[in-house]
Amino acid sequence: MTPPAPDAPRVALAVLAHPDDAEFLCAGTLIRLARECGYAVHIATMTAGDCGSADHSPAEIAALRRAEGAAAAATIGATYHCLEELDLRVIYGERPLEKVVRLINAVGATVVFAHAPDDYHLDHEETSKIVRAATFAAPIPNFLAGRHEHPPIPAIPHLFYCDPLEGKDIFGRPVEPDFRTDITAVLDDKAAMLACHESQRAWLRKHHGVDNLVESMRDWSRSRSQTPGRAAEGFRQHRGHSYPQGNLLVELLG
Repeated sequence: MTPPAPDAPRVALAVLAHPDDAEFLCAGTLIRLARECGYAVHIATMTAGDCGSADHSPAEIAALRRAEGAAAAATIGATYHCLEELDLRVIYGERPLEKVVRLINAVGATVVFAHAPDDYHLDHEETSKIVRAATFAAPIPNFLAGRHEHPPIPAIPHLFYCDPLEGKDIFGRPVEPDFRTDITAVLDDKAAMLACHESQRAWLRKHHGVDNLVESMRDWSRSRSQTPGRAAEGFRQHRGHSYPQGNLLVELLG
């Protein structure tokens, strides 16, 4: 498979569970796609992060985190979307599936990023299922049965799964990526995006035992590279029947 023709649509969409997930897991690759390949970038979260605080009400922290998500996306010229599900209540079903299908068709996504199928958080795993189903459904005219707000996309997009957090499944077993993209040159930009999520510093210290979110991301990105002194993000590609088989990210980014 060869990279898209110069006039082909180039739209990358990350659909992850919570504000700051994309900034931790795949933002470096999104930055490279935008800057080096001319992709329009969209970052969506299933929730606004309404449980991510011990000090604010759900509505207060959700408002803060929506604003942080939008600010982080804006630092790289991307667009932020919130699908307005609730923390710890993301469940594969008709409503969230339709939301993601509508978003894929609205932005015309050609490359989609999702959580790993096995991850530490059920919101991540359910989001992964929803996105997998949505990429398959988005080109199907009958899926929304005449209720389309935007035309179905012409074909199933490339679907890539990010690393699970800490690169392991719920039993602590390593989950190795199929490939890695080098993000050394954009690591500072990725850090600037993650730093926009200021509300999460106190919460992660209290609930996750993570004292410095940005430095944790830097350390993780460096550990994911196979070359000392460099940084990377790891991915696996969905290559089930009818999905694109060529590794577009490797062809575009090396």
